[in-house]
Amino acid sequence: MTRSTTALVTGGAGLIGSHIVDAARAEGWGVRVMDSLEPQTHPHGKPAWVADDIEFMAGDVRNGADWERALDGIDIVFHEAAYGGYMPEIAKFIHVNSYGTALMLETIRDRDLPIRKIVMASSQAVYNEGAYSCPEHGHFYGETRPVAQLERGDYEVHCPVCDRPSTPVPTDEAAPMGGENVYAISKADQERLLISFGRATGLPVVALRYSCTYGPRQSLFNPYTGVIAIFCTRLMNDLPPVVYEDGRQSRDLVFVEDVARANLLVATDSRADGGVFNVGTGNAVAIGDLARTLARQLGKAIEPDIPGEFRPGEMRALISDISKLEAIGYRPEVDLAQGIARYLEWIAGQGDIGEYFSEAEARLRARNIVKKATAGRAS
Repeated sequence: MTRSTTALVTGGAGLIGSHIVDAARAEGWGVRVMDSLEPQTHPHGKPAWVADDIEFMAGDVRNGADWERALDGIDIVFHEAAYGGYMPEIAKFIHVNSYGTALMLETIRDRDLPIRKIVMASSQAVYNEGAYSCPEHGHFYGETRPVAQLERGDYEVHCPVCDRPSTPVPTDEAAPMGGENVYAISKADQERLLISFGRATGLPVVALRYSCTYGPRQSLFNPYTGVIAIFCTRLMNDLPPVVYEDGRQSRDLVFVEDVARANLLVATDSRADGGVFNVGTGNAVAIGDLARTLARQLGKAIEPDIPGEFRPGEMRALISDISKLEAIGYRPEVDLAQGIARYLEWIAGQGDIGEYFSEAEARLRARNIVKKATAGRAS
């Protein structure tokens, strides 16, 4: 891309979007941000990190007129806006994520806009489950664990041949798509809409399946998404982080600046066109261990609360196989220890931190989004 490139970043006031804005501006690009400033994430309106010299447009991806204004004069679209996490709504996920993406593509097609590339935020949530290895039968892709199994307090992914608990291994992009919660369904919708549109029109498109992204600017007000932020707000209010299942479920945690770098890479490299790529680190951490690490770093002698509850449709383990993206030059630069240190440095400057998880958890439990295992409290 040239220095005259102009990018639209939807959701550009958010965690990932705002760092893409920074990365694009560092390359000399012009940037326009469209963001609805969802009150759950931005209760105080436009955050301070949206610089005054950035063209900011308050807009909703569900509104065709907003898309027409936002896309005017744009070369590259980074579509980051999404409704995410374990929120209790169903229709809003589909309306914002699925319909909003469809409306963007329809606007580009019907207005014959000269967009040069679209890079879209997908998610590891599109996988049914991570990849595993059985010591006897080898590699397999896990399937969504039945609720009846989770209710027994059996959280492991079992070999489909011998039923033996198996070991997580890196998950590549060939893993089956599916997902049993509405967020996962909506992200799969977005990805399929984008890739099929690119094939039909010839427009270069890229979908990036993010691992769990964290870092400075992650909302401290949203109790439904961002495990590190949620744990920190609990600990800073002298409350234990609530860990579902047995605490041994694991996630690949990727620092937000690495995700932003991945976006700029695929936006400027034609080898990525038409592709779907995992974005992560290739490593994973157990969620219970993460809670203990954060407590230690914050100087809090607080053990996580592991009440023997679970969320139906959630993965047991996900380690991102990033070899496909590495083949075109991606390298994660910030490891978990460095990333946590930088996040905690940022959060220390945010003043008094409220705790919103307790009320949110009650809502999720009332709607059966969080359920109790009959086996009782995990050890």
